[in-house]
Amino acid sequence: MPKNNAFEFVRPRNEYPLNYTPGSPEKEEVKEKLTELKGEVTEIPLIIGGREVKTGDLGEVRMPTDHSTVLAKYHKAGEKEIDMAIEAALKAKHEWERMPWDKRAKIFKKAAALIAGPYRSTVNAATMLGQGKNIYQSEIEAVCELVDFLEFNTYYLNEIYKDQPDSLRTVINQVEYRPLEGFIFAVSPFNFTAIGGNLPSAPAIAGNVSVWKPASTAVYSNYIVMKIFEEAGLPPGVINFIPGSGGLVGNRVMKHPDLAGVHFTGSSEVFKDMWKEVGQNIDRYKTYPRIVGETGGKDFVVAHPTADKNEVITALIRGAYEYQGQKCSAASRAYIPETLWERMKDKLIEKVSELKVGPVEDFTNFVNAVIDKQAFDKIASYIDYAKDSDEAEILAGGKYDDSEGYYIWPTVIKTDNPKFKTMEEEIFGPVLTVYVYPDNEYEKTLELCNETSPYGLTGSIIAKDKEALLKAEDILTHAAGNFYINDKPTGSVVGQQPFGGARASGTNDKAGSMWNIIRWISPRSIKENLNPPKDYRYPCMEEE
Repeated sequence: MPKNNAFEFVRPRNEYPLNYTPGSPEKEEVKEKLTELKGEVTEIPLIIGGREVKTGDLGEVRMPTDHSTVLAKYHKAGEKEIDMAIEAALKAKHEWERMPWDKRAKIFKKAAALIAGPYRSTVNAATMLGQGKNIYQSEIEAVCELVDFLEFNTYYLNEIYKDQPDSLRTVINQVEYRPLEGFIFAVSPFNFTAIGGNLPSAPAIAGNVSVWKPASTAVYSNYIVMKIFEEAGLPPGVINFIPGSGGLVGNRVMKHPDLAGVHFTGSSEVFKDMWKEVGQNIDRYKTYPRIVGETGGKDFVVAHPTADKNEVITALIRGAYEYQGQKCSAASRAYIPETLWERMKDKLIEKVSELKVGPVEDFTNFVNAVIDKQAFDKIASYIDYAKDSDEAEILAGGKYDDSEGYYIWPTVIKTDNPKFKTMEEEIFGPVLTVYVYPDNEYEKTLELCNETSPYGLTGSIIAKDKEALLKAEDILTHAAGNFYINDKPTGSVVGQQPFGGARASGTNDKAGSMWNIIRWISPRSIKENLNPPKDYRYPCMEEE
């Protein structure tokens, strides 16, 4: 018997992070879970059409903070499994898109409840061990942000569905918000478990089906999220989990005629290649694929002479070194006026030098290991470049060691060249470059900041002077899709600061907002005439 009622979700509240203070039950629980997960090697299969698939082609998940420890072995998808995943998605599509929207939404709301509740410590521990995050960084994103994505995306879909056109006495007009025709290819990064969960599920909430290729260095936590989706009631085939080679999976998927969209977070170079691939294959597709991507950043902090030195120092340290600078939003370049620099330089160096570096199991460590050997070598090469340059000076850090884990100490570089290599290129590590400018060249420095980087993701301005803030907002209009005033340029919250940037930073479709969900919808206008005309002639055609 159908239920004859109109149902809608109320606007959710953000998930509040736990504190993990000494003696707290949540700290004890996650410590126990860390020990448990470190003591076992998990075998991770592909999940295709609700079935576990093992290929025998195995990759390893090693701890970044102790690369001798293997956490998991995961099966990699080959061409056969990629085709199976697409077939399973398309098979599931008919029933999934016809399921009442609130029933689809309830599945993901249940997943949110499981993540926030019984699986909280598991999701945190897997993210900490597998991706090298400390407990605070994991808690705010792997748990809180992922819960918020799932809760708010269902609410945004509700709001979209409610938007209907005007009707007349004799005409009823409706907009049907259809899912896209085909499947979505979700490609997620290593640095945010929440993004891993969001990229395939945001389209699925709107009635689409997804083929999910997680980053190899995040397979561990992402697999746990996938299993939670299944426990919450996700039907087989709606999301298909296929770890493997990015090139192999991508090349196979991007040529399929039923590709309806790409939901991507990762490097600008990979995203450009994917866009080119779509263009080259455009005649293959049944429809024009939606391309949604959030890519790199070279994010800035600009301080005005009126800025408070302690506020600037805190914004720089948290913005540049939390999660080892492995955030696309991390502060990577700073513009500091001369008089302020003289007042803050020594304290900044002191504070950076006292940051503790070490494994995630020790909660007193502010900085942990970078994700893998490739990242370690790249970041170290930038530090070495600065050490060897006459245009740069290492003020703090500059040390790195991969003998046990991939550790790079938080580093401050000062340069007199505003176009120095580390001021322009994305490093994705705990390296901050400072350029000191004359106090009377604030506006000129804003222009310099705007033109230095090809990216446009995040940035912040720190000042007490209101006119200075307005000037920065104006000149830096297109320099950052997320612009922060008197704050660090990281830490966007779903439902509060929709996230994304333009230029080389992506399509700015704002994860965690209605603007992202609407990209996975194809509206259909429906007009029903209640009193159809019976004569083709119009009144104006009558003659006296």
